[in-house]
Amino acid sequence: MEELGTRSVKELLIHEMKYGQYANAERLPRESLLAEKLNISRTQLRDSLAELEREGFIGRRQGLGTIINRHVLNVPVRMDLEIEFMDMVRISGHSPSEKLVKICPVYSSTIAKKLGIAKTDEMLLVSRVVTADDEPVIYCEDYIPKALIKHDDYTELDLETPIFYFLKQFCGKEAYLDLTELRAIAAAGSIAERLRVEAGTPVLYMDELDYDFEGEPVMYSRQYYVDGVIPHTVMRRRI
Repeated sequence: MEELGTRSVKELLIHEMKYGQYANAERLPRESLLAEKLNISRTQLRDSLAELEREGFIGRRQGLGTIINRHVLNVPVRMDLEIEFMDMVRISGHSPSEKLVKICPVYSSTIAKKLGIAKTDEMLLVSRVVTADDEPVIYCEDYIPKALIKHDDYTELDLETPIFYFLKQFCGKEAYLDLTELRAIAAAGSIAERLRVEAGTPVLYMDELDYDFEGEPVMYSRQYYVDGVIPHTVMRRRI
């Protein structure tokens, strides 16, 4: 088994189940043996196994042990798990690239209401286009309350990284979870132009609001996906 290094226990176990020691296994070893192999405590291991179970990669039942769910592991892209745009395109089998379209201050009473700020409060808008094999596949607009930005010495280079890095570095905030509405819409105007599709072409629209651990909104995002390039699988389980 690989050394942990900079990987988390969860990341290492996913790698081992996909490509490593457990690539052909139906189950993971018992907890005591697995903790020993990883050189971690059983408490640390249980936390990671609980997260893997919540995300559907494994199933645990008394008397059956820890079952590896290959049908879940083999899904290339899951929309219910946070994954960067570039990785999403790459995992889907394409060559990704990203281009910033606009970085500017904006005011919007509609978006301000979603973020829980005054309608006169300024927001930073960062919009970008992600391509797959040089063809646009994602157009995204991120809105961050200006009041959250503690360090305003950022440059365009800082915004070329995934927006979550900017949130952490310049706002001291981490997006803990998001609530996202998904629906199909007809691309029109600037959206159709950015994605290089004809007006009226159906695209997947994701209306996303990100919250920090305390439940405060930290970013609002509008995302538009061209159909037929990135698979949009969502895992759901009975609770």
